Amino acid sequence: MIGTHPVNTQNTLSTEFISTGIPGLDNILGGGLTKERLYLLEGDPGSGKTTIALQFLLEGARQGEKVLYITLAENEVELRAVAAAHGMDMDGVTVFEVIPEESLLDPDEQYTVLHPSEVEFSETNKMILGMIEKINPQRVVLDSLSELQLLSGSALRYRRHVLALKQYFARRACTALLLDDKTALRGDQQVRSVAHGVITLQHTDSEYGAERRVVRVLKYRGVGFRRGPHDYSIITGGVIVYPRIVAAETRTLAQRGQVRSGLPQFDVLLGGGIEAGSSTLISGPPGSGKSSLAMQFVKAVTERGQRASMFLFEESFNTLLNRARGIGMDLQTPFDAKLLTVHQIDPAEMSPGEFTHAVCGAADRGAEVIVIDSLNGYLNAMPEASFLATHLHEVLTYLGQRGVATFLVGVQQGMLGNMSTGMDVSYMADNVLLLRYFEARGDVEKAISVFKKRGSAHETTLRSFRISAGGLQVGEVLQGFQGILSGVPELLDQRDRRNGDLSA
Repeated sequence: MIGTHPVNTQNTLSTEFISTGIPGLDNILGGGLTKERLYLLEGDPGSGKTTIALQFLLEGARQGEKVLYITLAENEVELRAVAAAHGMDMDGVTVFEVIPEESLLDPDEQYTVLHPSEVEFSETNKMILGMIEKINPQRVVLDSLSELQLLSGSALRYRRHVLALKQYFARRACTALLLDDKTALRGDQQVRSVAHGVITLQHTDSEYGAERRVVRVLKYRGVGFRRGPHDYSIITGGVIVYPRIVAAETRTLAQRGQVRSGLPQFDVLLGGGIEAGSSTLISGPPGSGKSSLAMQFVKAVTERGQRASMFLFEESFNTLLNRARGIGMDLQTPFDAKLLTVHQIDPAEMSPGEFTHAVCGAADRGAEVIVIDSLNGYLNAMPEASFLATHLHEVLTYLGQRGVATFLVGVQQGMLGNMSTGMDVSYMADNVLLLRYFEARGDVEKAISVFKKRGSAHETTLRSFRISAGGLQVGEVLQGFQGILSGVPELLDQRDRRNGDLSA
């Protein structure tokens, strides 16, 4: 049984938070961990529990606290190797090994009167308490509960021991993090019911690329935490959590201006420009100029000294620069001036939460225009993730509240006539620009039109659209044609002659 401590130094009404030291985790915890409480961190082997525990202790060491890592499975050499792999400095962290001695393998050292687990459990408990009395830490990690559960022998004994540990840590004003790798024989909920808070780590395999890692806060007494799944990743340096975006939390009312494209005829078609804080879907078949049109807005705002950010799923930054240069757009200069940031998305490695974090982070750093190229790449990059449309809706709402003009490039399958796209987001976009090919006098021409615009009045006409070495050109209204959207239009004078109207 756990021994008593003569002085109860815990503030039972404590609402003071301490940081976990993990980017993003304090956010979903509502500010951090309540001091002097016991917490459970559970997850399968390889989910990052040890890394999180090390970050938790290192944060305490940075705050000048005494911290202790008690390990019942890994030895100190292994732990320090994990820390070194992440570039962590273990100075200030005391590691205490409670690992069975090699003598247990000797048949002559086997116990005959008492069950081995009873002796080992008693000795283990004595060693743990002795070290805590010696160090008197403000933060302690116990790794792992599976070993204690196996040594306890029964569910009742295990639960009582965890309860005693909880009271013991509380009397010593110590914040305790207990790790559970869920490898014990019983899948009971003993510690979950005892702990002040429960954090669980999950990772699911994918058919291709990296697995998706998700963290959930299952329980946190007295604190309004952020519920639901939150993506996280393990990189060199530790664990990073990407809190789920809840756009409703940041709603604001503000008067927004317009973002002009720098092409006079195009701005006339748009009714003056694109409203700041709106989302625009640029849709059309491959090669029709969707990405170039989005780049035109990037060029226009950066020339005015404003910031822009682009997220590319399907082409490299080098290809983008060369393609822009080929149509008279200089994106290298604003990139060198830190006005333009370009993110090359690795389709096999990024989770929806990580992508959301990157896009919203660009808005927080002052981007006035954000381009996502393309929606098809976004969809194909995360084929096994559910609710991608919901993720995107939250992102667009968040960006809109920040006053960002967002441009989404949507590739339609097919060249003429009825075309479809793999992900219909036209219902959530504020504006829809449509590019189309059509055949006229033996040539393949392009047309541009505004099919939807919520912020202001706009032209309902179709205008000619061309891409040349000198840049983009939005021309006059295509008045002499009928049926352009079908891809095979007719000249109006020819149609009238067939109807017997010779006055044309």
